This record gives sequence, C-alpha cells and structure tokens, in this order.
Amino acid sequence: MAIKKRWIALGVVAVAGVAGYVAFQQYWYYLPGIIGRLRDPVLPNHPVTWAQGPATAPTGPRKPNVVFILADDLGFNDLSFNGGGVAGGKAPTPHIDAISREGVTFTNGYAGNATCAPSRAAIMTGRYATRFGFEFTPAPKQFERLVATTTNDNGTPGIFDAAHEDEVPTDANQLTVPNNEIMIARLMKNAGYYTLGFGKWHLGGTAGTRPEDKGFDETLMFYPGASLYGRTGDPNIEESRQDFDPIDKFLWANLTFAVENNGGQHFEPSEYMTDYLGDEAVHAIHANRNRPFFMYLAFNAVHTPFQALKSDYDALPQIKDHRLRVYAAMLRALDRNVGKVMAALKREGLDDNTLIIFTSDNGGAYYVGLPDINKPYRGWKATFFEGGIHVPFFMRWPGKIQPGTTYAKPVAHVDV
Repeated sequence: MAIKKRWIALGVVAVAGVAGYVAFQQYWYYLPGIIGRLRDPVLPNHPVTWAQGPATAPTGPRKPNVVFILADDLGFNDLSFNGGGVAGGKAPTPHIDAISREGVTFTNGYAGNATCAPSRAAIMTGRYATRFGFEFTPAPKQFERLVATTTNDNGTPGIFDAAHEDEVPTDANQLTVPNNEIMIARLMKNAGYYTLGFGKWHLGGTAGTRPEDKGFDETLMFYPGASLYGRTGDPNIEESRQDFDPIDKFLWANLTFAVENNGGQHFEPSEYMTDYLGDEAVHAIHANRNRPFFMYLAFNAVHTPFQALKSDYDALPQIKDHRLRVYAAMLRALDRNVGKVMAALKREGLDDNTLIIFTSDNGGAYYVGLPDINKPYRGWKATFFEGGIHVPFFMRWPGKIQPGTTYAKPVAHVDV
C-alpha cells in the first residue's frame, strides 16, 4: 500500500510538472510583470502635495512659462485641426486644434526618431539619439523574444538574436540615456525655472538617470514605455485587446496602473490615467502660479493598451467599430485634458505669458490595426517614412505668435 501511494504521489508531481512546463511555455512572457510587482509592489492611491511657490506674484517683467505637451503614438490624421480626424472627424479635438488655430502650425514638423524613447531623448537633449547610443527603444529580452514569434508582412519570421541575448537586461529601465547628456530640464532650472515632469519618461530608471536626477524639481511619472490607464476589468473602462499583436499581449501581461512621485514608491492614480495627469498638472500650475515654471506633460495617450473611460466611449455611438471607438475615446480624453491645462493657465492669469508646445513622439503604430491614422502619409511608427516621423507640431504664445500662422520649412524635436 505504501509503495502504491508513493507511485501515486510521484504521478501527481509528474503531472503537475508537465502542466507547469506547458503553462510556462505558453505564458513565460508574464514573468517581467510578476517579478516587478513582487520587487516593487503598487501602493494604494495617496494625494500628491505640490510644493507651493511664492504667495504673491512678482512685480515687473516675468520670464514666460513653458508648457511642453507630448502625446504618445498620435497619428497625423488623429486630430481634426486640418479637416481630418480619427474616424473621419467623428471624434473632434477642439482643444488641441485651438493651439494650432491660436498660434503657429509647423506643417513640416518632424519627430526626433520613429519610436518612443529615442524621440524623447532627442527632445530632452536637443541631439539626435544616435549620437549617444540611444537609437533603439528600451525593451526587456522577454519582449524581444515574444515579438520575434510573429511574422512580417512578407511571411518572413521575426528576428531574435539569441547569440547576444545575455546582453539584453530583463529590466528595460537599465537601458538609459548616458549620464553625461544634459537635458532641457537642467538648462531651464539653471535659467531660473521651476521644473515639473508628468507622465511617461522611458529614458532610464536607474540611479542618476531618473527625471529627478536630470533637472526636474518635481515629478509624477512612470518610467517604462507604457502604463495601464486603469485597472483591468474596471466596469467604468472599455477595453480593446489585439490578440493578433504580440506587443499588445506583452503589455496587458506586464503593465501596472501606477505612477511615482519624485522617484518614490509606485502607487495607483486616483482616476483614469489621462484625467489624473491632466488634473495634477492643473494643481501644479496653481502651486507655481507666482514663479516661472517649465512643465513637461507627457501623456501616454494614445499608446496601447487600449483602455478608454466608458463615458467617453458612450459619447461616440457614431463610431461602430469597437477598436476604433475605444481609440477615439482615448483621444477624446487626451483633448479634454489639454483643454483643462489651457483653462487653468487662463484662470491663473498666466495665459498671455505662457508658451505652449504640442507634438507627438512619433507617428501612429501599424500594429494597432487602424489603417487610417497616419493619412495622408505612408508608413508608421518604427519606420522612417513620413507616417513614422511627420507629426503634429504646434506652438501658441498670445501676443508673441500671430494666431493662424503656418510655417512650412522643416522643424524637428531637436529644435525645441
């Protein structure tokens, strides 16, 4: 009887081992998220307290404030400013359009690169990222391996360089902009500005490479290349998952709904991410109304994963395709929060003395399955065709920039 029990136990262990191996083979790409959450758990939401500037406004001339608003993976045809817009203009973007209408539109505005992180590095440093070895988007080896399981349009398999796999870290935050690169926040701080960073960083998460180490006085950011917009399964959120896209699979498996305040512990935002960043930017504007400030407001919209507030989704019944409707609802939230920031500047009496810059880090992505987001241009994010690098690019400064101005010569992120 004892021998029979021993064999039964061994059989159970063997079955469990095989089942575990099969599960690992199918879901191995969940590991980075599991490890990350164990190492750095996400705390519940807590209020953010912004350092208060002077109680009264200074007398005499003031330095102009600068608000740099960066969208993520925004297609050239997503905005309605030029008569187009997502879903044929069914989701208008009046607040973003107003920056163009009330300022200057750079009709040939170009990103510093065709993907997220190198483009942001170009914005931050004023130098093409290839010059300092940051020309590729940081990604952990599990991400690279998963993406390589798909095939290209011509039927060829993706490429994963297994021979150099050990050179790729499991934590993408270890892939950083070199520390000797001087960033715009440092320059602005040295020029007497209070510097504020919001949203997506994607330029390093190790000591010395975080935004608070690069000249930002206060930050409310997440360091990886993407974030959830809300909790998965939240009944107030509509989701669209692209099972055909390995990038989408990886993001859903590993992302958290979290931010860090001044490099502290991860914690949950109190609301949908785009609204949260917009509302906190408004609070920071109020706190700094009596001193010159530089604000880098890097929304993660409209980057995957596709999560939209149900209220925004329900406001767009004219869009029948579910994926496109979720995407349009995310864009609607982005536009709403650009409007909040502009309204806050007017409310605080700062509108005439603030330069607003709006652009996208690169063009819309092919892998989201929405074919018209970069019209009329050929190409997508991660390509150097126009669709990958020709981006919306506007500046507004009342009294300094003539409303309705267009500028046709090429300008780029490195010019900022």
